[in-house]
Amino acid sequence: MEKIQLFVPGRLCLFGEHSDWAGEYRVFDPSIEAGHCIAIGTNQGINATIQPHPNQFIITSILPTGEVIGPHAVDMSEDVLLHEAKKGGFFSYSAGVAYYLRQKYRVGGLIIHNRMNLPIKRGISSSAAICVLTARAFNRIYQLGLTIRDEMEYAYLGETFTGSECGRMDQVCAYGRVPVFLTFDGDKMKVEKLSPQKPISMVIVDLKSGKDTRKILADLNKCLRESLGKISEDVRYALGLRNKEILFRAKQAINEGDSKRVGELMIEAQQVFDEFVQPACPEELTAPKLHRVLGYPKIKHLIWGGKGVGSQGDGSAQFVAKGENEREELIERLKELDVECFKLNIEAINDDS
Repeated sequence: MEKIQLFVPGRLCLFGEHSDWAGEYRVFDPSIEAGHCIAIGTNQGINATIQPHPNQFIITSILPTGEVIGPHAVDMSEDVLLHEAKKGGFFSYSAGVAYYLRQKYRVGGLIIHNRMNLPIKRGISSSAAICVLTARAFNRIYQLGLTIRDEMEYAYLGETFTGSECGRMDQVCAYGRVPVFLTFDGDKMKVEKLSPQKPISMVIVDLKSGKDTRKILADLNKCLRESLGKISEDVRYALGLRNKEILFRAKQAINEGDSKRVGELMIEAQQVFDEFVQPACPEELTAPKLHRVLGYPKIKHLIWGGKGVGSQGDGSAQFVAKGENEREELIERLKELDVECFKLNIEAINDDS
């Protein structure tokens, strides 16, 4: 029985969190600005062994903690997969993707055995990574001929089917570890690959705290759907015009490999988020641990800047280190705050390659 190996990274939003789903509201309200973000696949992700099964969908996952979830097995029936996707829980994301692919292509089953070194529920798209992995697994095993954009679309549909109000940014992990500039204009998404001329050394920080991503997304979506006075106006401004202005400067800085400028723009982006977006969901976005880590005096000389990750809240932070040596010291210093650190390399890309 054929087996294949797959790896899908997590996704780090460098700039422009929440602008993906916000830009989609242009379908209903053209006065809303298009969304823009810059994202990249992380060094960490999900490694999986995949093989076909005639009539069942079976997943076993080993989490970064070593905890084993599964095997979870269900019949490859649309009704069963639909029930699993709606039920919620760890398996629901993959079940949602399998449901759509079963409905569209009448695929058979799969056995997926995966191991993650990607922190879950920390804003670096562990759920999107498993959805992309599932779509890619069906695509490769059953030779569906899907493009990367197709895989992203089925991954997105599968995740939103669980009730998540995520946007389309998360599934950019399908592109691997190339930084991409994304534009969200209603139901249209434009993807532009960036070409950094110099490497940028970064650190992702798991704050080892808690946040409620669904509440954050629900509260902020409400600001786009309804008129809540100044709160709605501020969220629209931050995710629209102000975000666009920052993002085009960040795009240039990343293409030039200007680490200092990237870090400075992260500081600016965090200040905008705290001033204009945080009041829409203060219970989650006040994020005391995130701000303690971002403002830790002992790391100021090692970084160009930093900001929150993903939906923000006390999930994860990111920093631009001043160099390789500074990054090593940064990681050691941050250990004093009861966090876990992961390296992220934005590699230089040779345009001639």
